[in-house]
Amino acid sequence: MNPTTPEEALKKVFGFPAFREPQEQIIDCVMHGRDVLVVMPTGSGKSLCYQIPAMLRPGTGVVVSPLIALMDDQVVGLRQLGVRAAALHSGLEGDESRTVWQELLGQELDLLYVSPEGLLAQGFLDQLEAVGVNLFAIDEAHCVSMWGHDFRPEYLGLAVLRERFPGIPRLALTATADPPTRREILEKLHLNGARSFLTSFDRPNIRYRVYPKQNPHQQLLRLLRREHAGESGIVYRFSRKKVEATATMLQDEGFRALPYHAGLSSEVRRKAQRSFVTDEIEIIVATVAFGMGIDKPDVRFVVHLDPPKSLESYYQETGRAGRDGLPATAAMFYGLQDIALLGQLLRSNDSSDERRRIEHFKLNSLLGFCETTRCRRQVLLSYFGEDRAAGSDNCGNCDTCLEPVESWDGTREAQMVLSAVYRTGERFGQGHVIDVLLGTTTSKVTSWNHDQLSTFGVGRDLDRRTWQSVIRQLVAAGILTIDIDGYGGLRLGADAKKILRGETQIDFRRDPLAAKKPAKKPSKKKTAAALESPGDQELFETLRALRLKLARAQGVPPYVVFSDRTLIEMAAMRPRTRAEFETVHGVGAAKLERYAEVFLGVIARYAE
Repeated sequence: MNPTTPEEALKKVFGFPAFREPQEQIIDCVMHGRDVLVVMPTGSGKSLCYQIPAMLRPGTGVVVSPLIALMDDQVVGLRQLGVRAAALHSGLEGDESRTVWQELLGQELDLLYVSPEGLLAQGFLDQLEAVGVNLFAIDEAHCVSMWGHDFRPEYLGLAVLRERFPGIPRLALTATADPPTRREILEKLHLNGARSFLTSFDRPNIRYRVYPKQNPHQQLLRLLRREHAGESGIVYRFSRKKVEATATMLQDEGFRALPYHAGLSSEVRRKAQRSFVTDEIEIIVATVAFGMGIDKPDVRFVVHLDPPKSLESYYQETGRAGRDGLPATAAMFYGLQDIALLGQLLRSNDSSDERRRIEHFKLNSLLGFCETTRCRRQVLLSYFGEDRAAGSDNCGNCDTCLEPVESWDGTREAQMVLSAVYRTGERFGQGHVIDVLLGTTTSKVTSWNHDQLSTFGVGRDLDRRTWQSVIRQLVAAGILTIDIDGYGGLRLGADAKKILRGETQIDFRRDPLAAKKPAKKPSKKKTAAALESPGDQELFETLRALRLKLARAQGVPPYVVFSDRTLIEMAAMRPRTRAEFETVHGVGAAKLERYAEVFLGVIARYAE
C-alpha cells in the first residue's frame, strides 16, 4: 500500500471519505515545505496533518510528543493501518530500542515518535541528519508557553530545529492556546513566517454543565447511574487524598474504577492507564497528572468534582471526552471552599507580579464561567477569542441553554450578607454568617453575642442553601473576599460599600433545585443515540463484544481495532460484501484485509 496523493492516503489508509477543513490546506503547506501552526480542538484530526505528509514525502517524519503512553497508542493505531511507525523512549527494552534504530537508519519508517528530551539528547540530532527527516511535528505545542497550563521547559530547546534542519517543515500543533499562548509558540519555536491555521474551539457534541457542590459523591453517583452507567469516563479531583477517597467510593458502589496520581508508582499508574484504555475498567479518578497521554476516543464523560485552575485547563481536560464526535458530558461541581482554595494557591505562588496578574485573570474567568447566566459555550469560546455569529446565543447543548437560568434582584439580600459580615467583624466564615442571618442560636453565635446584632434573624425568609449561593456569587464577583492568610473569614470587597449604600443593583442566578437521591442500582447501559432501532442497538453491542475479543487477542486497546462510530455505522448499514464493508467510515485497506471476513460473518449471522 503506497499512496501517492493525500486523497488516496486518506481513503486507502485511514478509511475516511473526505478531508475536514482545513486539513487539506495544512497538508498542502507541509508538502511544499512550509512551517505551520495548527490550533484545532481535540478530535478534529490534527494528527492527519502530519501523518499523511510524512507518508508521502521522502524520508521519515519525526513527531515530538510529551508522553510515552501517547506515543505508544499512536504507534499501535498506525501499525493497525499498515503505516510504518515506531517510538523511541525510555520505556523500551534494549532489544526493542535496537530494532527501532535499525528501522530508522535503514529508512524503513514513515513516522518516528520521540520525547523532547530524547530528541535533544546528545548525538540524536546528528543521527537524524544522516537518516533524512521529511518533517518535524511538535505535538502539544502549548507546553512551550510559560503562561500556559502545561509548561514543559524541555520544549524551549526545540527552537534549535530551525538552525539544525533548515528547509525541513515544522508543524506546531495544539488543541488549547489562547492568543497570548499562540504568540509565544511562534516566538519560542522560531516559527517566523509560519502560516497559522485556527479552527473553531467549539466541541458541539459535548454538553457542558456546572453544579453547585453539595454532596459531591452523591451528585457523582446520580450523574453516572442516570446517564453514563457502564460507559468510560474520567473524574478529576484536586488532591491525591480526594482521588483515593472517590475511587474507593466508586469501587464500593460497584463501579470498575481506579485512582491515578503522582503519588503512585509509575508501574501502578501505567497499569491503571492501560486498564482504562483497554476497557478493563470504566472510570479513572485522577488529578490533572492524567489525561494528556490519552488517545481513547470513546470517553463519554469528564467530571470535575473540584474545579480546575483555569479555563485553559478546563477546556483541555473536558476535551478528552467525545473525541469520536458522539455525545459526551462535561460536568463540573464547585463551591465556596473551592474558590478559597484556588485563591490561596494563587496568593502563595512564588512568581512575578505579571505572572500572578495573568493567573488572577484566569481564575476570575473560570469563576465567571461557573456563575454565568449566558450560554456556557458562548462564554468558553469568547475566552479563546472566538465570537459566535449573531443569533447563535443558544447552543442547545449546555445547562443554561437547555434549562435557562432564572436571575433575580438580590440587592436587598446582598446588603443583608454584607451587613452581617461587617457587624461580625469580618473574621468569620460562611457557616457562621448564615447562622446569624437565619437567627440560629449556636454556641458560637451566643458566645460572641451575635444574637444581639441587628442582622440576627433578618434572613429567615431564605433557606441555608440559598444563602450559600448568594455568598458564593458575591465572592465570585469580588464583592466579598476570603481571608486566605487567616482562618478563611469573609471580608468586604472593593464594591461592597456601593451595594450597602444602594448605589448598585446586583442580580443573582438561581441555582437548580436540589437533586433527588440516586437510584440504588445502576441503570442499563445506554447505547449510541444514533441507533434508533433496538435491533441495531443489539447488533452494535454484539460488534463491540467482537471488537473487545479481537483487541485482547492482539494486546491493543479496542478503539484501535475500530471506533464506536465505525461500529455504529456497521450496525446501521449492515454491509454484506467486502465492497460494502470498505465504504464504512474508518475502514482502510489494511483493516479491510484484517477484519472484513470476521465482521461480515457476525453481521450475516445476526441477519439470519
